[in-house]
Amino acid sequence: MTLPTAAGLLPDDIFMKTAIYPGSFDPITNGHLDVIERAAKLFDHLIIAVANNSEKRPLFPTEERVRLIEESVVGLASVEVTSFRGLLVNFASERGALVVVRGLRAVTDFEYEFQMALMNRTLRDEVETVFLAAREEYTYLSSRIIKEVARLGGDVSGMVPPPVALALPAALGRASAS
Repeated sequence: MTLPTAAGLLPDDIFMKTAIYPGSFDPITNGHLDVIERAAKLFDHLIIAVANNSEKRPLFPTEERVRLIEESVVGLASVEVTSFRGLLVNFASERGALVVVRGLRAVTDFEYEFQMALMNRTLRDEVETVFLAAREEYTYLSSRIIKEVARLGGDVSGMVPPPVALALPAALGRASAS
């Protein structure tokens, strides 16, 4: 028995799965990049959504974080990088995304991420959260640790994409001058 298909009845992109990978990415690390590369294989379109939170004092301005990510994901045709303000679920609805991708490094990440997933589901029931476990070699990486090690003069070039490694010294210089 042959099942009916939607071929010819609806535009091809109606079945396209769009996902959003949100975060501050201040800065993006190789752990983030690994999640992006893996999520890009799972979804037709992956939007990296850089949070623009005026309550935080990021090391890199939002526009620079977007640029650094764009430079880091060159070659991933299905990946788009942009920024957003406000509620993630509202942004997801505006962009037609039904999936939020989150990376988990350790059990300690799970509790917070689970609470956020439940809140997002409460606000917009149609938005699902998919968790991707970090590769073992990235479980210790966080943007906070990268900034601290770099601030203290450590070499983080093997832990962040090359554009970030190049931009960190200037960003740290601006931060210490202010």
